[in-house]
Amino acid sequence: MFGTTLKNIADALNGSALWQIVDILSALFIMGIGCLALALIALYFIDSTQTKHAVRRNYPVIGRFRYIFEALGEYFRQYFFAMDREELPFNRAQRAWVYRAAKGVDTTVAFGSTRDLRPAGTVTFANCPFPPLDQDAADTAVVEIGPHARTPYRTASIYNISGMSYGAISKPAVLALSNGARMAGVWMNTGEGGLSPFHLEGGADIVFQIGTAKYGCRDDTGVMSDEKLREIAALPQVKMFEVKLSQGAKPGKGGILPGAKVTAEIAHIRGIPEGADSISPNRHAEIKNIPDLLDFISHVREVTGKPVGFKLVLGVYDWLDDFCKEINARGIENAPDFITLDSADGGTGAAPMPLIDYVGLPIWESLPMLCDALERHKLKSRIRVNASGKLITPAEVAWALCVGADFVSSARGYMFALGCIQALQCNKNTCPTGVTTHNKRLQRGLDVTDKAERVKRYAERVTYEVCMIAHSCGVAEPRKLKRDHARIMGSDGISVSLTDYYARWRAMSDLPSRNGMDRPRFNADANADTDANADANADTDANADANADAA
Repeated sequence: MFGTTLKNIADALNGSALWQIVDILSALFIMGIGCLALALIALYFIDSTQTKHAVRRNYPVIGRFRYIFEALGEYFRQYFFAMDREELPFNRAQRAWVYRAAKGVDTTVAFGSTRDLRPAGTVTFANCPFPPLDQDAADTAVVEIGPHARTPYRTASIYNISGMSYGAISKPAVLALSNGARMAGVWMNTGEGGLSPFHLEGGADIVFQIGTAKYGCRDDTGVMSDEKLREIAALPQVKMFEVKLSQGAKPGKGGILPGAKVTAEIAHIRGIPEGADSISPNRHAEIKNIPDLLDFISHVREVTGKPVGFKLVLGVYDWLDDFCKEINARGIENAPDFITLDSADGGTGAAPMPLIDYVGLPIWESLPMLCDALERHKLKSRIRVNASGKLITPAEVAWALCVGADFVSSARGYMFALGCIQALQCNKNTCPTGVTTHNKRLQRGLDVTDKAERVKRYAERVTYEVCMIAHSCGVAEPRKLKRDHARIMGSDGISVSLTDYYARWRAMSDLPSRNGMDRPRFNADANADTDANADANADTDANADANADAA
């Protein structure tokens, strides 16, 4: 019986229907090969006759692979070719640490450090032989901002969320950051795009940024509205106001939000046409000089009753002394309540390359300038300093506190906590992790509840490890860190304290020169003159984690 069944199946397979299917598939295959051949012939003639691309003209068809590999390289080089500490803006070791901290997994490393301590500019911290016992360590101290405002702001946080507007980042990203900030007890800056419902929904403390376009606080003519400022200030979550003068990634140019990211909702919040590029003026029309700046700050503080400061990136810096003298002449109650100092290598959603690469001073140079100017004029205790720009790990935060910052803020660090993989697609509305896109399909990958927890864990881990560095240096809490607690390696192979380093720097001339001085570095550069064997100690744990799906 079984043999009969097999015979029947064989007879069926030999039937005409099967051969008809085979004939159709064969014809389709031949047709496909023919179409491919015709396409290659067409591409050959197109490439060999066009005049715009030399490679395609000289190497028809195969020259097109250059563009394919170039496009794919942007995504794959960080996984297969780059070493742990050589990428920019952030290398694999930095990203891996943030991913681990945000996930709440073990951040310890084994065997030894892969960080080369020999290059000039390398920062280390001077540990104390008799550090305080763990039970004697203190929590971060509460700091008051705006003592002359009707409603000062008091906070113990040291590591906060820098300005990222709704528009530059997505709705789920704003919600996750707001919820995570509330749980971690840190503040969140709105960025210059105005205050959205999603900033408020999470319940975090909010710093409202007044950009040059006055988004969110302007009338129909584009002029700043006192009435809208009062409405914003009446919200208990809004703790402070920040006047944005300039941004590290694009000094001298206003914010840029490509039209592809200007949805109907964002257009409504900003008061601009949907789908049109949102380009802010390069300067506040009302602020032409130092007196105008102080008048503007005093006006906003009087209208809102909240602390008011400003954000800038330093370039020309000799105006700082005139600025401090004007404050002292008017009285310290007229001083800004805080200054947010951005770095020339700060982040952005979109910026012209000449500005992002060549304009402004990096934070390692500008922060001591600002803090020293405030100290010289006895304003350091009145004006709080908030350092921002590529400070995403505990060591970088601790360095800023040593130099004189009261707070540190980060945008890209918290973006990594959300799952950012440094795909460099922020300006194209195609972010693969949903952080900087308004494509609903891509946003689906960013789960608000999960990412809020990651934001919380990241903020808490940074704070914990900054405290750990402070305790190792012999102080009870991070804000007691001073320049003597950090050292910087010189080109002669001998390190000096930051106190001596910056004193020597100032003594060189009235205009600090980078010639002969070694900039602080936290990660060895790719071109550093290091031992050829150093790369053999690559942090394999960091490799594994950074190659994992950060989202």
